[in-house]
Amino acid sequence: MNLQKFNNETFKVWRQISSEVEGESLRLELELYKKLLNFFQAGDYYYFIFNIANIEFDLVSPEIEKVLGYPPSEVTIEFFMDRIHPDDRPYFLNFEMRTVEFLSGLPIDKLMKYKVRYDFRLKKKNGEYFRVLHQVAVMEHDSAGRLIRTLGTHTDITHLKPTGTPVMSYIGMDGEPSYLNVDVKSDFIESEQLLSRREKQVLTLLIEGKLSKEISEILHISKHTVDMHRKNMLKKTGLTNTGELIGKAIKQGWV
Repeated sequence: MNLQKFNNETFKVWRQISSEVEGESLRLELELYKKLLNFFQAGDYYYFIFNIANIEFDLVSPEIEKVLGYPPSEVTIEFFMDRIHPDDRPYFLNFEMRTVEFLSGLPIDKLMKYKVRYDFRLKKKNGEYFRVLHQVAVMEHDSAGRLIRTLGTHTDITHLKPTGTPVMSYIGMDGEPSYLNVDVKSDFIESEQLLSRREKQVLTLLIEGKLSKEISEILHISKHTVDMHRKNMLKKTGLTNTGELIGKAIKQGWV
């Protein structure tokens, strides 16, 4: 998805639910750490406070430099959006649209009892992509239930989910029910991709260690066709062998 369109559409979604009224001063340390206790961390992570009313970060924790390679002072909303994998931008935008609908339908007293959780790929300073678990909870809202600030964490879960389609869940806290793997309508088509759908299927199975004969049986195509897909992927990417293809596919987030 084109970055400018992605930014414009996402900002439009956030403005639907944000409050134009500035909240009272945050008692950061107490509120921050109380909420962070509700976030599951399975790897390296950083946290942030997103001022949804102003569409800017109020705070980004110093751990971001270990995870992304950039100091907090360099991280803005535009900077962050630019580093979301182009193929995952439609997922991100659709997840945010669905989340606005979900939160808008909650009673005000339940707004702070849910966290939104989904995954997508982010690009590090070294150019490699990794899969991040994005978790966000409401930190502050006005009397009408419009959001002012949210608290979020980004955890590197590449070791748990190296490939696959992004999924979203709403996790209830304080006894509220959870909604897992929410079905999200796709309102935005995915951008053009380097590899075709079939090539990605073949590549995914190669990453899993399957041989051409095994892939042909799984996909119900001939071994000759599998080998042709492999040759075409090498030609498209300018790589010389399957090992290089697999390595770059994992690093660059092609599947």
